[in-house]
Amino acid sequence: MLLASHLSQPEFSPRQNAVLDSALRLLVDGGEKALTTAGVARAANCSKESLYKWFGDRDGILSAMIGFQASKVRTFDEGSERLTNESLRAHLVVFARDLLDVLAGDVSLALNRLAIGQASRDGSKLGQMLQEHGRRQIGKRAGALLDAGRRVRLLQFDDGEEAYGTLYGLVVSDLHLRMLLGEDMSRAKQSFSLRAERAVDAFLLLCGSKKDTVKP
Repeated sequence: MLLASHLSQPEFSPRQNAVLDSALRLLVDGGEKALTTAGVARAANCSKESLYKWFGDRDGILSAMIGFQASKVRTFDEGSERLTNESLRAHLVVFARDLLDVLAGDVSLALNRLAIGQASRDGSKLGQMLQEHGRRQIGKRAGALLDAGRRVRLLQFDDGEEAYGTLYGLVVSDLHLRMLLGEDMSRAKQSFSLRAERAVDAFLLLCGSKKDTVKP
């Protein structure tokens, strides 16, 4: 049985989230040049003063956009339940599927391509933002799930970051690189659920408790 997972959202109001949605659409549709404070204000029907108050400058908007995207990869509320073999696997599968969906989305691809294009520029911060507010935040929440599994002896590993790296590699493999290079992923997206389950089962074979069989 798939248990409900907790979605950790940035602490933004519905109005602020709507503004971030408008900014994300601007980036996808118009590229980097379209993503200005004036452009976001027009698209979201709000004042530039409100944008500066909520997010700061353009870099602040980008950071908020990245955090908003990262929040779509769900994890679980540790205080709401005691993990079992079944629920641990269910939460890991939800995480893996969400991760694939977010990485394959137009917004994630646009942000990553923009970061790659800016990598050689002096003072470019986008790559660092993607690491700090994107991948690291996702990894931190996933790490909390892995640590919870280890505490109740459903998982066995020595290094949490290494365990997460193993899980990430099994889920994503070279898929994100192929997406960034423009490969048609329409068929691959249809099998994301199966890919997520297979990756999680492989991870549990490597890191699952040897006493119990971690199967649904």
